[in-house]
Amino acid sequence: MAKAKRRFNTFNLSFLDIMSCGFGAVILVYLIIDHSMEVQSKELNQDLLSEVVLLEEDVTDGEEGLVKLRNTLSDIDFEIVTAQGRATRITDDLDEYEALLRTLEADGFTDRSEVDSLKAEVRRLEDEVEKLREASEDQSGNSARDFTGDGQRQYLTGLNLGGDNILILLDVSASMLAQELVNVIRLRNMDPTLQRSAAKWTRILNTVNWLSAQLPIASEYQVYTFNTKAQSALPDTTGKWLKVSDQEQLVQVTGALSEIVPSGGTSLANAFTAIDQLSPPPDNIFLITDGLPTQGPSSPRKNTVSERERIELFNRAVRQLPRNVPVNIILAPMEGDPRAASAYWVLAQSTQGSFMSPAADWP
Repeated sequence: MAKAKRRFNTFNLSFLDIMSCGFGAVILVYLIIDHSMEVQSKELNQDLLSEVVLLEEDVTDGEEGLVKLRNTLSDIDFEIVTAQGRATRITDDLDEYEALLRTLEADGFTDRSEVDSLKAEVRRLEDEVEKLREASEDQSGNSARDFTGDGQRQYLTGLNLGGDNILILLDVSASMLAQELVNVIRLRNMDPTLQRSAAKWTRILNTVNWLSAQLPIASEYQVYTFNTKAQSALPDTTGKWLKVSDQEQLVQVTGALSEIVPSGGTSLANAFTAIDQLSPPPDNIFLITDGLPTQGPSSPRKNTVSERERIELFNRAVRQLPRNVPVNIILAPMEGDPRAASAYWVLAQSTQGSFMSPAADWP
């Protein structure tokens, strides 16, 4: 009886050992399968994620290309229509002058000086018509100058470069030397030659050059610089509109800007007040700046100005702008002036203008 019991216990232990080993084997197989599936799943997910990223990049590139194409086509169409319209108006003026000449000659008018003056005006109009026709046939638009910038970046979204009288207001305050305040202070104490070659100021000058190259050839323009005061970029042209077709004078204006050393504070009020000097008033304004004003029409009594005070100065200055004139903002943001972008964006929207803050490598 005792032997039988011992055999039974031995059998039970052997059976349990066998069951334990079998169960362990099952768990081991399950772990191996589960790990294999996890590895395959991770590899599959990584492959799918890579495909998704590639597809997203293709979509982004396609959208950017489409925007560029649409902007290019829209700009070309607008420039051609504008040039053709001006050519038509000048042709009408030409016919009127010719009719006047015939009338004077039929009446026996003998004052040759007046006749010669009218004929000279007719020849000038004929030359201008020819320029406009050439411009309308040129795919590059009706620019008086060529300035392509690096990388041929000639497209801008929503920036209207048209108009009969175009005013460019250029901020030449000390902050235009650099984006960071510490670098502005450092550059302000350096040699003027180094200040003129500062990276930020160089980009600003390139921006003005780009704009001047896109102006319609039949239009008139003026460039005013401003810090605490406002004045024309080219001496002795204050209050006068300049012809875009006068390429030599246009080069003189951009050359005069390259000699400027940014300095002083920023009075947006004085910049907008200077617009009243121009007759007729501008029908398109480009404002190139880097932040909110630091003073009003006169110098402040204290050395510092708070953000709230700068907003108030901005709002007061905006009230001096002529009505129904688009104001296009090109903002080169300054460190420590976070509300400038929103304030200028609202100004652009409320005047039917455009707002942009270019990349560091534009144009």
